[in-house]
Order: sequence, then C-alpha cells, then structure tokens
Amino acid sequence: MSNRRITIYDLSKELGISVSYISKALNNQKGVSERVRTLVLKKAEELNYKHNTHAANLRRGSSRTLGVIVPHINQSMFSDAISGIEKACSENNHNLIICQSHDNFEQEKKSIETLIHQNVDCILISVSAQTQNSTTLEQIVKHHIHLIQFDRCLDSIESHRVENNNEEAAYEAVKSLINEGYRRIAFVGGPSHIDLYKKRKEGFLKAISEASLPIPSNFIIEEDLGKDEAFSIAEELLKLPEAPDAFFTISDIQALGIRQAIKNAGKKIPADVGLFGFANEPFTELIEPSISSIDQRSEELGYQAAMVYFDKILKKSTPVEFEKRIIESRLIIRESSKR
Repeated sequence: MSNRRITIYDLSKELGISVSYISKALNNQKGVSERVRTLVLKKAEELNYKHNTHAANLRRGSSRTLGVIVPHINQSMFSDAISGIEKACSENNHNLIICQSHDNFEQEKKSIETLIHQNVDCILISVSAQTQNSTTLEQIVKHHIHLIQFDRCLDSIESHRVENNNEEAAYEAVKSLINEGYRRIAFVGGPSHIDLYKKRKEGFLKAISEASLPIPSNFIIEEDLGKDEAFSIAEELLKLPEAPDAFFTISDIQALGIRQAIKNAGKKIPADVGLFGFANEPFTELIEPSISSIDQRSEELGYQAAMVYFDKILKKSTPVEFEKRIIESRLIIRESSKR
C-alpha cells in the first residue's frame, strides 16, 4: 500500500461520488442523505482518511494558527506566558506554533521567516536582547500578518502591545529596599533599546532621587542580561571601599549570579547586602535566603496578548487602532531584602 496521504479525491474515486458531495458529507452539511453520510464516514475510516485542515483553512483565507516567539522557553516567565497564549488559542479553536530566539537576532529572524511560511494569522513576539531595530518585525506586517508585541517591545514599530507596569513596579521594589535601610543601591539592567528595561531603570532612578540618595556612575550597569555577567559585575563592585549595600536587578537570573558574588565576598544576605530580582522565577522562593522579586503575572500577560487578537482583531471587519494593555505586577517581598 502506498504511504501517501489519503485525500478526499481517493474517497470520491472509491465511492463514485463527487468531491463536493463528499465534502458536504464529511462536514455534516445540509443536502446529504443520512445513508450517504454514513457510507462516506465508513469509507473514510476504512481508508484512514484525515481531514486536511491546513488546506481547508487556506481555502477560507485563514490558517486559524497563531505563532509566538520568545527569548527562552526554559524560563518560567516565558513558559507561563506561552501557557496563557495556548489557553486563549484553545478557547478560540486556534492552533499555536512556538519558536524561541535564544536571545539571538539571527535566530529570531529565522523564526519569523518560518512563521510567515507557515501562513500564521498573527505573530506574538517578545523580542531578543540583540534586536535593536524593527526591520524583521516590519516583514511580518508587509506579509499582512498581524503583529502583537508583549513583555519586551520595540518603540520603533507601531503595533498592539501587552506589557507590565514596569516603571511603577521597579519604583516600588527600590522604595522597599530604601525603607529597609539600604542606602547604596546598585542597578543591574538590560539593553537600553528595549522599552521595558528603560522603564525599570526609570523606576529605579525615581525612587533613588526621591530619597535623595547618591548614585555613583559605576552603580548603574546596563546591556548585561546573563547570570555570569551579573556575577562578574557584582564581584567587582563588592571590592570597592564604598561597595553597594543592595542590588536591584531586572531579572531573577541576574539576581542568582549576584547572590553567588555576595557569598564569595564573605557577606551575608540580607544583613550586609540586600537583593531584589524581577520575574518571580520558581527558584526565587526555594533557595536560601529566598529572593525578593516582582511577579509579572506572566500567564495573564500571555493570555491578554492573545486575546488582543481574538477580541480586537479577529472580530473586527475594519482595521482597529493599536491597543496597549497593561498587566499590573505584584511585589513579592522575601528574605533577601528584609533587614
């Protein structure tokens, strides 16, 4: 027996019934007798016929499929966001294709090309740390595919956006460190061309300014995202005569590296040095001392990103204005920032 896929044309040939009539029988449409419907379904089962959803969707002008690109699937912030997107897709009878960029621009570009070739209806993306312009995102729009940015967004292209209240969340976190008596607080940030990192830095600066605290220029470090880079930065800062007595970071992964540097310096958390992360990764409450962080409510973030498509785009016959949805974060105070 041939290994090729059984098609509706094979059913037509076997039964001597027109393709259009078989299609109506398979889709339970009116105008088909129960006897013929039963005959078609029985033959379809016998030949192991599977409905070609992709071809049918193409005929309808829609793939009923969304694509999502995230920097790292193995970080719970992004895996939870994907879970929220999947939930919205399931509720609306759509499929989801998942890609990850590994925070690499070229890989992100390939993922976008793959999703365009898959003819997805919409691409949801949290851009990579290396993505400094919107050239590849513009390709999505040029192919008449809807674009929704979430979490990490670029200002250089207009699109629907779903984000956290990053500036306010960072402000509240740093203020909590100040209220605990920390006075020399260092900021370990991310790529300044990405909006959420700018906002988190602005929240940090606002809290420091309100408290009239000094900000040595070497206490503000940007462009470094990884655990190892954060470790090296903290290691050097902790050697200073006037070393930081607290660190505010834009990710829990950074906080993990800084935690190790503090331990290596022979200092105690939180008595000597306070520590605050961002994203509320699961490990933050499991290690000792537990790490204070900011819960981005990432599953809700992903769900709302997908619902922008289902609520605002899919149901509208005319173009809609770009929407920006803000998901309120939660401050999670743990041992690492309590003196």
